[in-house]
Amino acid sequence: MKVAIAKEGNEVSDHFGHCTEYAVFDIANKKITGRTILQSPGHEPGKLPVFLAGHKVTHVLAGGMGPRAVDLFCQNNIEVFLGVRGEIDTVVRDFMAGKIAQGESSCSHGPDHECSGH
Repeated sequence: MKVAIAKEGNEVSDHFGHCTEYAVFDIANKKITGRTILQSPGHEPGKLPVFLAGHKVTHVLAGGMGPRAVDLFCQNNIEVFLGVRGEIDTVVRDFMAGKIAQGESSCSHGPDHECSGH
């Protein structure tokens, strides 16, 4: 399994599409077997799911993303976990231990913002 985490410094980014890098963890038998930092290819609709699928990512952890982005990840066979917060190394350990559950997206830009436009 490969898990990508949107990052801001050492913390999970509030919005997946707006971060500049992704920490990608290779996980086997509930152990981290590799870690890579990928630079974002840019924020364009539909680009990130294809980019991460090309890197064999199977799961994405993020604070938030719009519903259209979630659908695009699902179409690329990538499971999405939203509402994730905290320090990246702690989050990936919690994920391996089964402590990360589906949550609410932290993506909110005001009442007139259409988040699916990300």
